[in-house]
Amino acid sequence: MKIASFLLPKEKVAFITSSASMQEALEELENHYYTALPLVDSDGKYVGTLSEGDLLWTLKNTPGIHFDNIHQVPVSEIEKHIHNESVSIHAHMEDMLALAADQNFVPVVDDDNIFIGIIRRKDIIEYYMRNITD
Repeated sequence: MKIASFLLPKEKVAFITSSASMQEALEELENHYYTALPLVDSDGKYVGTLSEGDLLWTLKNTPGIHFDNIHQVPVSEIEKHIHNESVSIHAHMEDMLALAADQNFVPVVDDDNIFIGIIRRKDIIEYYMRNITD
């Protein structure tokens, strides 16, 4: 089965742009109670995932960075410790199970690597539960 019917579109997904500041990222994570967000560049392409751990490790391990100046630190300069692999909108649900084991969400891109949304782990698990029990 194609993943398009499971897609949570970009308009309904919290994400952060690579030009955003560490402060903006922290606020976005806090506002949505998320532990990670898709990271999108200025062209709309998926470039990675930013986690709260990335922010904490940066704050802890970077001399001179503290809560008073995190608004000056662009997220593009933060080392990312996790990589949520993206999939094409043409992928099938059968391709999702291995990714869901390691990722809370799977970023979905179009043919030009433009971020168009996510598939949540919850939706992948529910799909497999329905098909196992049927």
